[in-house]
Amino acid sequence: MIMKKLLITGILVLAAIAQSYTVSAQTAEKQSTDAEFVYEADRFADIRILRYELPNFDRLTPRQKELVYYLTQAGLAGRDIMWAQNGKYNLAIRTALESIYTRYSGDKNSSEWKSFETYLKQIWMSNGIHHHYSNLKHQPLFSKSYLQEIAKATKTEVSTEILEVIFNPNIAAKKVEKDAAKGLVENSSVNFYGPGISTEEALAYYASKIKSEDRTPLSYGINADLVKVNGKLQEEVYKVGGKYGKALEQVVIWLEKAERVAENDKQAVVIRKLIQFYKTGDLRAWDDFNIQWARATEGDIDFIHGFVEVYNDPLGNRGSYETIVEINDFEASERMKVMMDHAQWFEDNSPTSAEHKKKEVKGITYKVVNVAGESGDANPATPIGVNLPNAQWIRTMHGSKSVSLGNIEDANNKAGGAGMLTEFAHDQEEVDRAIKYGEIAGKMHTAMHEVIGHASGQLENGVAPSSQTLKEFASTIEEGRADLVALYYVMDPQLVEWGLIPSLEVGMAEYDGYFRNGMMVQLRRLKFEEEIEEAHMRNRAWICNWIFEQAQASENPAIVKVDKDGKTYFDIKDYKTIRMYVGKLLNEVQRITSQGDYEAAKALADGYGKKVDPDMHKEVVYRSEKLNIPPYNGFMNPLLVPVTDQYGNITDIKVTYMNEFSKQMLMYSEQFGFLK
Repeated sequence: MIMKKLLITGILVLAAIAQSYTVSAQTAEKQSTDAEFVYEADRFADIRILRYELPNFDRLTPRQKELVYYLTQAGLAGRDIMWAQNGKYNLAIRTALESIYTRYSGDKNSSEWKSFETYLKQIWMSNGIHHHYSNLKHQPLFSKSYLQEIAKATKTEVSTEILEVIFNPNIAAKKVEKDAAKGLVENSSVNFYGPGISTEEALAYYASKIKSEDRTPLSYGINADLVKVNGKLQEEVYKVGGKYGKALEQVVIWLEKAERVAENDKQAVVIRKLIQFYKTGDLRAWDDFNIQWARATEGDIDFIHGFVEVYNDPLGNRGSYETIVEINDFEASERMKVMMDHAQWFEDNSPTSAEHKKKEVKGITYKVVNVAGESGDANPATPIGVNLPNAQWIRTMHGSKSVSLGNIEDANNKAGGAGMLTEFAHDQEEVDRAIKYGEIAGKMHTAMHEVIGHASGQLENGVAPSSQTLKEFASTIEEGRADLVALYYVMDPQLVEWGLIPSLEVGMAEYDGYFRNGMMVQLRRLKFEEEIEEAHMRNRAWICNWIFEQAQASENPAIVKVDKDGKTYFDIKDYKTIRMYVGKLLNEVQRITSQGDYEAAKALADGYGKKVDPDMHKEVVYRSEKLNIPPYNGFMNPLLVPVTDQYGNITDIKVTYMNEFSKQMLMYSEQFGFLK
């Protein structure tokens, strides 16, 4: 292991300094009563770090607060797992750079120190040395000799191997390779596969486990690395006593505390099932946990915890460690309950083929929640909505849960500005509509994407899950499918009748914004000559480009490209026709999913979603740079501080909001660095 080759002499000093960042209950009370909440905490590179509020926490009972605290600590206890999964060098590099950062007493106004600080913050944001969105390795803007100089000054020894990893652009150049022609496993530096394993070997290993007649297939590989021992492939399972065991032991300790203060028996069973999974690594225990979790819909507190999303595995099998602790927003959830209650209506009225629709939609629950804490794959970069479980057979037979992360969405909205809108909107009418309806349009899209989109449709008999049939395109096709469902229904008059939206102008605002982003604005996230690879960016691109192409075949195109004063805009002329194209594409994407049509998935994802018009890219970057709005947001968690009595019993939990991103990251490394 590379960890053994990196000798750090400043660990004790780092621990002492990081410990000093722990915030007292008195500070918590002071910061919690600030009159005006400040959302933005930091900016660096292409990142803006935001804080999010935790509203109405004091309405919880002391027991509920204690449950939230234990679940949050359980999530953070496994934080290092995500770092290790993202790349085998990440923890060693983080430890070295944090030691230098906390010990260095030299010139901190020099350009190289500022560049070093930015590089470390980029790594914190990404849980590793690769960009959280592009998968490309962060490039330091300071020299190797400078790093050696400040390492020496802080008595931190950094190995030659680590120096090569940081400064040689050809080593671990990409976290996840999406181009099959380049070797999905061979060219990915994500830490899921041992040396010498080929893509073909890995695919064959898991193909041998799959039985086409199995209606309840296990999630093979979801919690294990694939390695080669004496020429034979075998799995290293994530469990207590196994891979990542030291961190999972701590996770279990906190979960056991949480189980004792569960809100109800069903919730306690869910937590016990999760503990069993972490202790045994048994995939049936993982299924049992997900089934019980999907059924446990009572109570105010819920959580996401486990090896969940498979985007970081080039073959779509291994789950990344992720946790989100949620507190129900009752008022917002009640307003959206109508969507959950009419899930079958959405399925029945979908433009997809009858054989690809569920005859009976079971167990869909939807809530708007406020996040109390996140970790792993969900922090600092966080989703705004989640639909789980991912196993299709569990969703079909036992149901699913969808949540919108309300306080995360609020932080995004309140920290933003109108600059991007006014720059890229075609006319004032579009701007006015976005200002009036843009926020509700975005929330409706997120809700329908998660609640209706991911829960809709079914596979044909004998067709394996998309991770096996669509392979490297599974993620972008699934995200696109859910987006298309949301886009189709956001323009449906039935939503107005149900009171979910005030008028179809909400749908028009969503179409405007979706095409602005998919055709133009999201390109600012890419480097020049870079192709679109991230699943969500790619799905937005192939949806918009496919529909735009279809529209151009008409004498009166429903959407047109406009050149005005040397700037490009996209103007939608006929929203109903755009909705017709959305329905047509949704039908095809559901067919691709239901039949496992790899070649059709490739044609969409590569043919319409991968390539970038270089002239358009340059224009978007130029227009965006003038606005000085970073393209990516990361988030700092609130800090939950226990208040205890004279016997050490927790009597209350106070909420504070740390002001500095660096202090929170250092505190996490010191308190939860169980895999160093």
